[in-house]
Amino acid sequence: MTHLLILFFVTFSAAFMATVPPGLLNMNAAKTSVEKGKLNGIIFSLGVSTMIMIQAVIAVYISKYLHRNPTVVEVLLKIAVLVFAFLAIYFFMAARSNKKKVVKQVNISKRNSFYKGMLLAAINLLTIPYYSGLNIMWNASGWINFEVWDIVVFVLAAGGGTFSVLYMYTVYFNKLENKTDRFSKNSNYILSALMVVLLLITIYRIFNR
Repeated sequence: MTHLLILFFVTFSAAFMATVPPGLLNMNAAKTSVEKGKLNGIIFSLGVSTMIMIQAVIAVYISKYLHRNPTVVEVLLKIAVLVFAFLAIYFFMAARSNKKKVVKQVNISKRNSFYKGMLLAAINLLTIPYYSGLNIMWNASGWINFEVWDIVVFVLAAGGGTFSVLYMYTVYFNKLENKTDRFSKNSNYILSALMVVLLLITIYRIFNR
């Protein structure tokens, strides 16, 4: 039971932090709220979160396959070192530059907000690799065992962490709008630090396999 609580907390936190920086999904959640009302913004956010949970399920089974093929994992760990190093530098430089980010607003056919949210989340190609990487890390830490309840908790935490950020953008965007630059800068510093931590953990795993 304890490991499920830890799994929920770390996955929720990882999903939350990945969604915080202003981007396609959260800014469109705010846009939907402004143009169509907060209820539509929340429905849009539910659509995004539903697709994130579907992608998280796919990510679990990909990482499960990788776990059963140690040779593949060893290669991926070496690639992960480069990826985490690049992302750490990228987020740090983004925080240092602190330029106001202009996010492209996407208008998709006039269907309901739920399916628009699902569609926008589906075109985010980084979600599945991100959650696959988390799965591998959590498994190495003993926080996930690829059992039914572990998978359920992981998927719900991924969806919940995403939805909580989108909900804030939907409901409180008018209050946050003037603080977007500082908000983005701080979140980028945090993400850069997170990438450094993941980089160090990955290097440790490579030399202790």
